Amino acid sequence: HLQLVESGGGLVQPGGSLRLSCAASGGTLAYSAVGWVRQAPGKEREGVLCITPKGESTNFADSVKGRFTISKDNAKNTVFLQMDSLNPEDTAVYYCAAERVPFCDFEGLSYYYWGQGTQVTVSS
Repeated sequence: HLQLVESGGGLVQPGGSLRLSCAASGGTLAYSAVGWVRQAPGKEREGVLCITPKGESTNFADSVKGRFTISKDNAKNTVFLQMDSLNPEDTAVYYCAAERVPFCDFEGLSYYYWGQGTQVTVSS
């Protein structure tokens, strides 16, 4: 049973950067699409980015284009979310999630496995 654990969240000032990590255990991410989903207070979950086993990424949130990057390290069974130029609208709980298939869905919200989430707060 695949388990996902996120880390790297916290409080950051506007304009700052954070790097989230998603470490998997109990299975491999090498053959699955893996993504990041966020949920801001009072809002619905929003697909952010997804990456396939081939390393192809899909961006689902126009607001993060050019600022967020998803990557993976198969040797470490870990997926990363590099977040730059953060602004208060990026404040949310960020979830790592993985599919059982090697492709991302059309909106970046349909995953089989989910992590517990990590809080990211952007504030001065």
